[in-house]
Amino acid sequence: MNFKDLTNKTLISDTDLEWEILGGGVKRKVMPFDNNLMLVKVDFEKDAVGTIHNHPHLQLSYVAKGSFEVTMGEEKKVLNEGDVFFAPSNVFHGVVCLEAGLLIDIFNPHREDFLK
Repeated sequence: MNFKDLTNKTLISDTDLEWEILGGGVKRKVMPFDNNLMLVKVDFEKDAVGTIHNHPHLQLSYVAKGSFEVTMGEEKKVLNEGDVFFAPSNVFHGVVCLEAGLLIDIFNPHREDFLK
């Protein structure tokens, strides 16, 4: 996929974009973005893990489907469809998918590492 084609797009059909298989029951779809904002769909099979990590970006994640045990720093909580978590810059965070699900992640600024 040519990510330059997604920069600054304003109207996009989900079917126009492909899933990137990350392995371990996780796949993601990078949606349109600019330098300041990026939306990414992340699909998880049951028991898939979003490994504990941190990054300088601000991240807001909406649980669009399923159930996740979310670790944020030293805190853990189960979040379900309709719930949200916020990952401040450089705070370690990760998820374990308890019921097949979908996260909608929003980053500021965009994740350059997702475009390689």
